[in-house]
Amino acid sequence: MSRSTRSKRIVSGSIATVAAIALALSPLPTASGQSAFPGRAGRIAYVGFDGSDHEIFTIKSGGNGRNRVTSNGRDDFYPAYSPSGKRIAYSGWDGSDNEIYTIRATGGGRHQVTNNSTDDLTPSYSPSGKRIAYTSYDGHDDEIYTIRSRGGGRHRVTDNSRTDWDPTYSPSGKRIAFTGGDGTDDEIWTIRVRGGGKKRVTDNTVGDYAPSYSPSGKRIAYSSFDGPDDDIFTSRARGGGRNRVTDNRVSDSSPSYSPSGKRIAYTRSSASDSEIYTSRSRGGGVRQVTHNSTDDFYPDWGVRVR
Repeated sequence: MSRSTRSKRIVSGSIATVAAIALALSPLPTASGQSAFPGRAGRIAYVGFDGSDHEIFTIKSGGNGRNRVTSNGRDDFYPAYSPSGKRIAYSGWDGSDNEIYTIRATGGGRHQVTNNSTDDLTPSYSPSGKRIAYTSYDGHDDEIYTIRSRGGGRHRVTDNSRTDWDPTYSPSGKRIAFTGGDGTDDEIWTIRVRGGGKKRVTDNTVGDYAPSYSPSGKRIAYSSFDGPDDDIFTSRARGGGRNRVTDNRVSDSSPSYSPSGKRIAYTRSSASDSEIYTSRSRGGGVRQVTHNSTDDFYPDWGVRVR
């Protein structure tokens, strides 16, 4: 199975089957990087296994104060904080397919955003909080769409014969970074929020996934396959200036900048399980956030709630 195909197994199809797939894959596929909104660093949202299914949790960056956000008998994936830090968007199974929901960051107040017969995944709030970008299947492949955060007003952003996924808004709200194929492998691209003006960020012969804008909008963090495994890199948002953040023999994926831009949260996957870590955005200073015997992954670092 190719890296691109393996990654798509997590972001396509029934989330009811994702738990088994995720546990069967080691390391976990790279997906769902999220951008940071500027501000004081708050809690980190992530996906954790509760013994029966996957739910959304939050935790302090120091590793304590874990809080459960969702609690149901269905898998919930891809958490993404709102700019205020008060709500979290995520993808959840509705009994037929995956839809986008939002919920208070402390739990409760769930609101359904999308409602259709195709899978909607990997949400990302706009800086205004008024819209959400996400991945949806158009009958042929996955494309990027946006929708009002309360639902309605859906707009298609990408339209081509190649899979586009993992959207994330720039801090200016003018562009969206995403993962897309170039005919050979997956690369990082940006596009105007209304569509058009597509620009390439990465250009190499390995897969690059899960973009996350820095709070300044000047750099994008992403996962890249360096030969033996995935590691975290950053590049200038306009391309070039690549910098390696992690370098080891385990898989590091799904980066998310802190609101200060000084650190990056990410998933580290080993043969035993996956946990959430943080590192300085230039590399070094690695800290483990979650410590348990089940998989924790897809982190998103929110701002501190006032």
